[in-house]
Amino acid sequence: MEGTRHSVIGADDVSIGLLTTGHGPALLLVHGGMGRIEQWEPVWSALAEHRRVTAMDRRGRGTSGDTGLYAIEKEFDDIAAVATRLAEEQGTPVDVFAHSYGATCTLGAAAHGAPFRRIALYEPPGPQTVPREWVDRATALVSDGKTGRAMFSFITEIVGLSAERFEEYRNAPGAYDVLPIVAETFPREADALTHVDLPGLAVDVATPVLLLLGTVSPRWAGEITRALAARLTAVELVTLPDHGHDAIDMVPDLIINELCRFFDND
Repeated sequence: MEGTRHSVIGADDVSIGLLTTGHGPALLLVHGGMGRIEQWEPVWSALAEHRRVTAMDRRGRGTSGDTGLYAIEKEFDDIAAVATRLAEEQGTPVDVFAHSYGATCTLGAAAHGAPFRRIALYEPPGPQTVPREWVDRATALVSDGKTGRAMFSFITEIVGLSAERFEEYRNAPGAYDVLPIVAETFPREADALTHVDLPGLAVDVATPVLLLLGTVSPRWAGEITRALAARLTAVELVTLPDHGHDAIDMVPDLIINELCRFFDND
């Protein structure tokens, strides 16, 4: 992925690594739980034809720093800090597209007053996503050094993808090796999801929101997305026919088209 590397200081003085390319209105990309900047490769070049695109490494992975004490609210503030920098540079609020855990954190950032113009969220997870029993079981696997098994359980039981898709994630190139990410961040993020209040965050968001939902995604994705649609002030819900939680990889053109339509709708 081509672009300029830079950074901003997020919550508790953690450095948040960024990659920026393209020209036009600012668009911030926030990846999911097993992601890093490289997650956006399938849509990167096409989005950069229309936007000045910035992707961030969430804390604890890639080019970003970390601290020992984790709270999901710090991630809200990290995203807000990045959005504030981008908004200052262009003089107006910015658009944002976020996937999975990053979408949950982006909703929190919006509720905390981040300078967003429009927000696109693809299946943010919450308490329905990760039953307590599963969190304890998966965390124990990571603690025992069985990171691959924890990741397999997440991909197949929680996200609802096939064993073949798990192999694709596990065999990703070294620049995007997800196993170290899972080992470092998986237990804390899974635990955070068990108590995050998505409807409570949604009521504080007045910015226009696009919600993307795959028609073959897990039940929790539909429950959460529709609950958010009922709480948000200005919302559009779009379904992705015959796709689930991984449409960014599987049908990037579909995602790009929906984003361009939504962000260009003034």
